[in-house]
Amino acid sequence: MTTLGEAWAALETKLRILQPLPLSREQWSVIHRLHSNFNDREAQTRLPIPIARFGKAAVEAIGEEARRCDGVQTEYVDDGWFAGKFVDGPSDQMASYARLYNADVDRMIEVLFPAARYRKGHYAFGKFTVPQPHGLHTDHSAEDPSATGEPICIARIGTLGTHYVAGDIEAYDARTRSMLNALRYWTSVPEGEPEAVFGELLEKRVLATIPVDHVVLMVAGNGSPDAHVTQHIAARPPAGGVHSAFFQRQYRFT
Repeated sequence: MTTLGEAWAALETKLRILQPLPLSREQWSVIHRLHSNFNDREAQTRLPIPIARFGKAAVEAIGEEARRCDGVQTEYVDDGWFAGKFVDGPSDQMASYARLYNADVDRMIEVLFPAARYRKGHYAFGKFTVPQPHGLHTDHSAEDPSATGEPICIARIGTLGTHYVAGDIEAYDARTRSMLNALRYWTSVPEGEPEAVFGELLEKRVLATIPVDHVVLMVAGNGSPDAHVTQHIAARPPAGGVHSAFFQRQYRFT
């Protein structure tokens, strides 16, 4: 019988633009627990985990396509997207890379969580200039307030990263939780203005950073106490903006 590790290693020959990462013993421990029960909340607090990297050629090609766009273009991956890009009209290069990313991530999720099925996704690319596109947030599982956790994979190509709340947010003291609340709505709190709060939480490593050019496994969800959804925020682009690309693919359990 093929083990989870053996099935993961076998992906190397099947993926088109991604390379599965060799996971550490600790990371495999988390994956095995989530494989058995994705709503193992304690295991979820140890996400995100980088599970793959983009090949060098893909990084360069996607970056080149992003640099062709002076604004930010966002595409939602649904039946209309597929028909418009690959059936009724000519495909563009970024759509082709998104399609390869989607197929590769689907193959990885099929190994990690066989009962998971695609729910929704999108990608964005171009020149990111807004200091805070949106505040600290989570990605929703449908729109059911009691929905438990679901897998989500995100990736950023280029130099614009994503920060996330490290560990269990409920374990932080009241002051830190108030500061995180400032980032969620980008408003002032007694502890300070959001820009200063942002810098302090990064310095204290309450906010950790997802590596660029990698695919990371996170948790989407709404308000269920059974799930520890990943809270994250886009990094601030430098003065003048930066060209980047972002891919997201979210799953549900059947």
